Amino acid sequence: MCELFALNANVPVAATFSFRGLAARSGLTGDHVDGFGMAFHDGQGCRVFVDDAPASRSPLASFLSQQPLRAPTVLAHVRKATQGGVSLANCHPFLREWAGRSWLFAHNGDLKFFDPALDEHFHPVGQTDSERAFCWLLQNLQRRFGGGPLPAWPELAAVLQPWLQQLGSHGTFNAILSDGRAVLAHATTRLWWLERQHPFGTVRLVDQELELDLAAANRPGDRMVLLATAPLTHAEPWQAFEAGETRLFVSGRSVWHAQSGEPTGARLMQAA
Repeated sequence: MCELFALNANVPVAATFSFRGLAARSGLTGDHVDGFGMAFHDGQGCRVFVDDAPASRSPLASFLSQQPLRAPTVLAHVRKATQGGVSLANCHPFLREWAGRSWLFAHNGDLKFFDPALDEHFHPVGQTDSERAFCWLLQNLQRRFGGGPLPAWPELAAVLQPWLQQLGSHGTFNAILSDGRAVLAHATTRLWWLERQHPFGTVRLVDQELELDLAAANRPGDRMVLLATAPLTHAEPWQAFEAGETRLFVSGRSVWHAQSGEPTGARLMQAA
């Protein structure tokens, strides 16, 4: 299956260091060689780059790992195909415009017997179960809210949570959804998250012999959360999602979470 990465911060930051670690899993330290994608979202619009080549051998991936493109929200994905062939149309993250926002979605897993009826507004371009799930989620939101205005993100997360659990009932469903203002993540099997804030130290990648002095790359007030299918760095306090857990991240903090079987009101985290 695939590997996921996301970053959510209170300021625009570059994710070149983390992306180098993820890209190594696409042909060097892992066999996720069926394409990759990376998206940069500023809360209004976003730039999405995809290639159906392995990230470890792609000139586009090499460019993205060297150019410090900055955004408060970044999503990336390296693909190991389970449904749908190797093509640009099947590369994540997927992008749709809805309710005046640019929505991004990436998925790790394999959904069995999931073929929902989709109306004319939400049709997949490719052949993946992932894109079908994304279209189904947006269709449900459209039917619930009619295209806007949308509630604040904690309330929106509570609406989405049972639908994410329903998708998880079809198989492995580790997924990240974002409109650039927040990142919502759900895990049935493997997903990890990490908070970074002052004081920043030096970190080392798991998949490459590279180190980064975070204090030199960030200011004292910067704050960020990273998500990954498996920890990307050594000796940092990565935390594993529990099976069926959903978390909402805003401005580099976990602000809401819910467990499978909990009431959908869930828990609003105390903001510092």
